[in-house]
Amino acid sequence: MVRIAGETLHVHFLGTAGSLPSPQRNPPCILIRRGSDTLLFDCGEGAQQQMMRAKTGFTIDAIFVTHWHADHFLGIFGIVETLGFMERTAPLPIYGPPWVVEFVDLIQRINRHTRGFAVTAHPLDHGSVVPFNGYTVRAFATIHGIPGLGYVLEEDERPGRFNRDHAIALGVPPGPLFGRLQRGETVRIVRDGVETEVRPGDVLGEPRPGRKVVYTGDTRPIQNQPGVAALIRGADLLIHDATFDDQESSRAREVLHTTAGEAGEAAAALNARMLALVHISSRYASTANHIRDAKRQYEGDVILPADLTVLEIPFRS
Repeated sequence: MVRIAGETLHVHFLGTAGSLPSPQRNPPCILIRRGSDTLLFDCGEGAQQQMMRAKTGFTIDAIFVTHWHADHFLGIFGIVETLGFMERTAPLPIYGPPWVVEFVDLIQRINRHTRGFAVTAHPLDHGSVVPFNGYTVRAFATIHGIPGLGYVLEEDERPGRFNRDHAIALGVPPGPLFGRLQRGETVRIVRDGVETEVRPGDVLGEPRPGRKVVYTGDTRPIQNQPGVAALIRGADLLIHDATFDDQESSRAREVLHTTAGEAGEAAAALNARMLALVHISSRYASTANHIRDAKRQYEGDVILPADLTVLEIPFRS
């Protein structure tokens, strides 16, 4: 049966700073709400307060960590504590590269009160897929000096456009049978006294792609790495490390981060529809150079979101 995809897809930029926070930017944390599901991608310190300011609530279904540098995970300890006070009962899965098992074990060992839910560890590698209802999260390898992963949230294909006029011409009366065909069901009708079947393929066009969001975490440019480009190409939104502007390209190579210009090159090579620059070093009082550098390489939309910015990702036409 074909699923009708109509869920909203919102991306909340809760933390957009680099390794050090600033008065304007918190450590890394991206919250994606797809329908009723809420996923955290990285969870730096202060994530709880950012969630309160953004009014997202604390119904977290899973946490995905890109790598084990402290600015990307220190907020998890506080969130687990808060969820315990809120009497959560559902397990909280934490996904990440190697050491996620040890990290979850550390959470268990420092806990000093009874918690009514389990925190579970789920190690991932390049190409690992985590299925959800109507979409998946897929991991891909990054380059940052320690084992690291980026993540692709990609929806299942949507049904093709429904040809209402053709359905009526085939004898399908407007009403509930239209909905059943759009959901992928074959329906039976009586036409000229003869019972016949109308199949979804008779009235639906070619399947349409769902939406796709890519988050790199901390990394050097990876679009030319074997097996990576095919996973992350064609994103509706590419959220890319842009720690430095292009004047600090030597520093970026040294510490295995990316410049804004390099992020722009990646967005162009990967045919992304929009580029969001994140993980901005605290050395920058202005980010005008970041936008300029990225736009030199990429003709699409470039944003450098402030903390608490929210984007709604629309369906493609």
